[in-house]
Amino acid sequence: MPNPTALAFGYPRSKVAETDHWLLLVRPKQPTFGSLVLVCKEPVQAFSDLSPEAFADMRLAVAGIERLLKAKVAYEKINYLMLMMIDRDVHFHVLPRYEGARQHEGQSFPDAGWPAAPALGSAVALDDDAVERLANDFAAAWSAA
Repeated sequence: MPNPTALAFGYPRSKVAETDHWLLLVRPKQPTFGSLVLVCKEPVQAFSDLSPEAFADMRLAVAGIERLLKAKVAYEKINYLMLMMIDRDVHFHVLPRYEGARQHEGQSFPDAGWPAAPALGSAVALDDDAVERLANDFAAAWSAA
């Protein structure tokens, strides 16, 4: 059973990929195009409580994320934010960063915070169908990587 954080971010519709210990999901609110959430599947609410296996598996997940987002977004920098204020399970918000904007399905996704901290409040909100389409598109690119 997925944890409450995965469900809060739209799992299973938002699922891009899965490793042994991590779920990769499309973030429904997109401060930048291609924003994702990396959610640990272990029942932990503190980063230090991850198993050694989850830490090792995170390396594989991050390598896949960076390949995927480089190909699909052409980011210039990438931010991994561990906020865990509302959603308590261990997870990271993954934000590809770039100057200007990216276009997708007729929508513009500016990086309003570039080159400083990400502007989380300036997100483009995707509806459930758009989240699922983007997740499917990214999932196909993930498996091809």
